[in-house]
Amino acid sequence: MPEHHRPMHRSSPMLDRWHRRFVSAARSLLLPVVAATMIIPPASLTADPPKGVHWPSFRGPRAKGIADGFPTPTHWDVDTMDNVKWKTPIPGLGHSSPVVWGDRVFLTSAVNVTGESDLQVGLYGNVESAKDDTMHRWMVYCIDKKTGKVLWEQTAHEGTPAVKRHTKASHANSTPATDGKHVVAFFGTEGLFCYDIEGKLKWKKDFGKLDSGWYVEPKAQWGFASSPVIHKGQVFIQCDVQTGSFIAALDIKDGSEIWRTPRDDVPTWSTPTIYKKGDKTQVIVNGYKHIGGYDVKTGKELWKLGGGGDIPVPTPVSAHGLVFITSAHGRKAPLYAIRPTAKGDITLEEGETSNKYVAWSEDPSGAYMQTPLVYGDYLYSCRDNGILKCFDPKTGERVYRKRLGSGRRGLTASPVAADGKIYFTSEDGDVYVLRAGAEFEILATNHMHEVCMATPAISEGMLLFRTQHHLVAVAEED
Repeated sequence: MPEHHRPMHRSSPMLDRWHRRFVSAARSLLLPVVAATMIIPPASLTADPPKGVHWPSFRGPRAKGIADGFPTPTHWDVDTMDNVKWKTPIPGLGHSSPVVWGDRVFLTSAVNVTGESDLQVGLYGNVESAKDDTMHRWMVYCIDKKTGKVLWEQTAHEGTPAVKRHTKASHANSTPATDGKHVVAFFGTEGLFCYDIEGKLKWKKDFGKLDSGWYVEPKAQWGFASSPVIHKGQVFIQCDVQTGSFIAALDIKDGSEIWRTPRDDVPTWSTPTIYKKGDKTQVIVNGYKHIGGYDVKTGKELWKLGGGGDIPVPTPVSAHGLVFITSAHGRKAPLYAIRPTAKGDITLEEGETSNKYVAWSEDPSGAYMQTPLVYGDYLYSCRDNGILKCFDPKTGERVYRKRLGSGRRGLTASPVAADGKIYFTSEDGDVYVLRAGAEFEILATNHMHEVCMATPAISEGMLLFRTQHHLVAVAEED
C-alpha cells in the first residue's frame, strides 16, 4: 500500500482522538434516526427486562431482592434531604411494598375514612385482632419515579372491612404486581383488581371471604397478605385461609380462571415464586403442612414438603440451582435448601437434615417474617429480633452470626441488595447498610424517622422506602 494511503490515525494520536470524537458525534446524530425506523417491542414484551430498572412485584424479579447495575447510596438524611430525591405523603398504615416499571411506581393502601388507624409495632405475642372496622377506602396509586408526583389514584373498593386485621398489620398488606401494561392489586376479601398502566379498571374478581388468622384460634383474624405474581400473561395467587385454601392462575387479559388447585394447609402469608429452569417452569409456595411446587401450566402438584413453622410468611427464593424456603413459629424454625427437580413427598424423616431432594436444612435458623436473601456467594437470613445469620448457600455452612440493633425492636421488612450493599430496615425506621460478603460490616445506619413495615424497592440505583406515612426516594445526588 502506498505510504499516503495508509490509515493516518494509526500513527497520529491527535488524529486518533479526532476520529473517536467524530464517530461519537455521528452516532449521537444517527441513533435517533435509526431508532425511529426500527420496530422495537415495548419494554413490557421483551424477554429480559433491563437489569436493575424494573421491580415488578414483591422483592423484585423472582423475589430475589437484587437490583445491581447502578450505584446506590450508603448515607442519606431525610431531615436535610441529603441524597433524598423526594418524599410523597401516602395515607394509610404503609404495609404493602412499592413496585416499579420504568419511571412509574405503583403501590396500594387501605385508608381509614373516619380517622387514623392504630398500629402496634415491636416484639410481642398478642394474637388479638385490631379494632379497626370503620369505613375504609382501598386505594391504588401511580407515582412518577423522577419527581414523586402522584400521576393517578383509584379507589378499588370502599366499605367496612369484611375481615379483621392484626394489631401489627393493615387492611392492605399485599404488594401489587405489574408487567408494564397491567397493574394487579390484591386486597383479600375485598377482591383482586386489574388496571391498565393509565389507571383504567380492566377487571376485578371476588373470591369470597379470605380469612387469614391463627388456625389454633380462628376468631383471631389477622388479615390477608399474599401478593400476586405476573408471569407470561398470567396472574398467580396463593390463598391459604381458614377454609378452602387454594392456588390459582388467572388470565391477565380478563381475569378468567385458567386453573385452580386446592391446598390442604392452614392460613399462610407468603407470596409464590416462579422458578424457571430450561423449558420447565413451576410455581413454588411456602406453607406449614404443604410447602411445594406446582406446574405453571396445569397447577398439578410436582412435589411437597411438610414440617415448617406453623405461621409461614417468607417467600421462596432461588439461587445456585437451589430453592430456599424458611419459616419460624411454634416448634420449628427451619431453613431449607431444596433441589427444584424434586418429585413427590420430600418431607424429612425425624432426625434427618437432608435427603435426595433436600440438599441441606438448618433448624432453628429460619426467619419468622423476613424473606431470605442470596447475594453473590452468600445467603442471609435475619429473624425479627435482628439475629442475622450468613451461610454458604451451596453447603449450609454458617459463615457468621451477628445482631442488627439492640434486639429489643423488631425487623419485619425483608432485606434487599444492590451495588455490593445489603439494606435491612427495622420497624422503627432504622436502615442498616451492610457490606455484602463473608465479613460482617455495617457501613451506615440511616434513620427514616417513621415506622417502616414494607420491604423497599430498588430501581436504577434509587431506593424506594414505604414508611407509615410517605413514599421516600433515596438516591445519590447527581
